[in-house]
Amino acid sequence: MGRKQLNGSTEKQIASINSDYVRLIESQQKRSKEKKIRLYRRLAVFGISSFAIISFLVSTLISSHTTLAEKKEEQVLVEQELSKVLEEQEILNLEITKLNDDEYIGKLLRKDYFLSEEGEIIFSLPETNGE
Repeated sequence: MGRKQLNGSTEKQIASINSDYVRLIESQQKRSKEKKIRLYRRLAVFGISSFAIISFLVSTLISSHTTLAEKKEEQVLVEQELSKVLEEQEILNLEITKLNDDEYIGKLLRKDYFLSEEGEIIFSLPETNGE
């Protein structure tokens, strides 16, 4: 009865009811689909934004960790240099203390410049070549 034959195939003819209720339901379904689409778009934007922020934070964390490791290595080197400088400072302070002593200055002058006290005779020995 409600079938129509076209080119050898059968199709059903469906008539749509054109009432206010049907239009209301269709518009509600359309709004519902649009809401879902907007929701999916918002979720996608939120997800991408979250991923970008998390990626930035992770890269910042890795960069900070690398910088911290470099600073620790630098600190170790500076501490080693500091200990050497402190040792050298102690040696120089000891040398200053010795240079304030007149006897020490006299010994240095006699040793380096071949000066002598009265009545002393200085002998210069030839240096040996490891024999």
